[in-house]
Amino acid sequence: MSSGVINLNGVSLRRQSKSILEQINWRVHRGEHWAILGANGSGKTSLLKLITGYEWATTGSIEVLGERFGHTAVYELRKRIGWLSASLDEKYRNYEGLSCVDVIISGKYASVGIHETVSEKEIEDAFTLAHEMGLKEVARSQLRTLSQGERKKTFFARALMSSPEIVIVDEPTSGLDLAAREHFLSKLETIHTKSNSPSLLYVTHYPEEIIPAVTHVLLLKDGKIVAADKKENVLTDERLSYAFGMPIYVNWRDERPWIQIGTNSKQELNR
Repeated sequence: MSSGVINLNGVSLRRQSKSILEQINWRVHRGEHWAILGANGSGKTSLLKLITGYEWATTGSIEVLGERFGHTAVYELRKRIGWLSASLDEKYRNYEGLSCVDVIISGKYASVGIHETVSEKEIEDAFTLAHEMGLKEVARSQLRTLSQGERKKTFFARALMSSPEIVIVDEPTSGLDLAAREHFLSKLETIHTKSNSPSLLYVTHYPEEIIPAVTHVLLLKDGKIVAADKKENVLTDERLSYAFGMPIYVNWRDERPWIQIGTNSKQELNR
């Protein structure tokens, strides 16, 4: 078994006659935090489904946390992975009466809602996570009463409740205004600058959401890897322009890449 976090070798995914992912070779080491970046249809969501065992590769091999798919219990492996995605809003539609803390606790069991007997320690841990996320004042409030920003932070705390080794954050800022987005990203940065933080996979369409804690970027286009390396080597004008099919210029400020589209020269971006 590998000691790496994720190891994909020659992985391809086809649905009927359509190629979704093609010859993906990608390795994530412990201590690395990755952004997965690409336009719509580039294969980001399909890649996540492969990593979590909700899809099976047509060809190639996949190892996650030292476990090789086809030789491990995927359901048990998923308990070691925290996942925050926009789909949680839909899944919790019938559980809007749960409190913020109850939603967080459900992450311990990778369940929607709580169907187990909860210990005092789990309740204490959930309140601690709520406080860390800035949810102290709404910890006992029902999910239906929370703002979009508070909901996102609640679901992020839920992803951390089981002390996962990997956290997948899939387009978490959809529906947030600018201030709420930056507040959420600040919490994400705080968590993932800790020395014992889980490996982060942050999926986004937007380069400017790649926070300083992210160390590497996997850039996809049409189901193929454009680049997979340290973020400074991947987030270049040339590579982003190719991946998104338009002129893109990158300016680094406060360790984050800010972009402008369609300018005639990079100097205009720096004015």
